[in-house]
Amino acid sequence: MSLLTILILVVIGLASGALSGLVGIGGGLVIVPALVLFLGFSQKMAQGTSLGILLLPIGILAVIQYYKAGYVDIPTVLVVAIGFLAGGYFGSKIALSLPQDTVKKIFAILLLIVAIKILFIDKPQVKNQAVTAISKKE
Repeated sequence: MSLLTILILVVIGLASGALSGLVGIGGGLVIVPALVLFLGFSQKMAQGTSLGILLLPIGILAVIQYYKAGYVDIPTVLVVAIGFLAGGYFGSKIALSLPQDTVKKIFAILLLIVAIKILFIDKPQVKNQAVTAISKKE
């Protein structure tokens, strides 16, 4: 692995980690496109590598900070984690059975849908219970 490749990977890690801590994104929205664009990974290789990065306990420090501030709903985490486990298994089986270009197009369409929803469709959110609880303490 060249020094330039290592530097690119460190920058990808810093960017995805910062965005993960800042707004809760990182893997699919940062790591996958960055690996494809900057390092020439195939879509499937980028997705698999991203999963390898994210499924290890690298986000634990960010989770601890959010938990201490009252922003982690443990029952929700557990239920979604169970669903993620099953969904990850079946989703990977499907992705690996599809042609590379099809997977890349599905990924791009999903990014567009998310972007359009965030930009034009989302409504103002009701304050989170943790925010309400913190403001009551003040």
